[in-house]
Amino acid sequence: MVRYILPLLVLCGTSSLADSHDPGHRLFQLHCAVCHGADARGTGSMADALTVVPADLTILQKQNNGIFPTARVVAQIDGRASLPGHGSNMPVYGWFFEGPKTTMMAGDGQTLEASAAIADIVRWLLTIQSSR
Repeated sequence: MVRYILPLLVLCGTSSLADSHDPGHRLFQLHCAVCHGADARGTGSMADALTVVPADLTILQKQNNGIFPTARVVAQIDGRASLPGHGSNMPVYGWFFEGPKTTMMAGDGQTLEASAAIADIVRWLLTIQSSR
């Protein structure tokens, strides 16, 4: 059975083994990719059904003068900031993103609290920022 795992990963299009073990990447693929796309560029399978096109999450830092907008991203995921494209607060998985809090450092040096799941997703989003 083990000998079939690597070929299966290749056939499924896994971008890298490192990504597949990142908890933020896994959570993003499970809860966010349907709208934002597996590559986080706003091209998920449900994107066309939304009233507002999902954001390209790979350029958040570029759009914010080179500083990743950690506090804003956390507030959008945890529902404190309303997002019109979702028709309600995000996430639609709000119950899942509640839970034990962790402290994280924002791009401007401030600390903030977020659930461990949100912190994992935000940390992963930071790793995929593009300069394009």
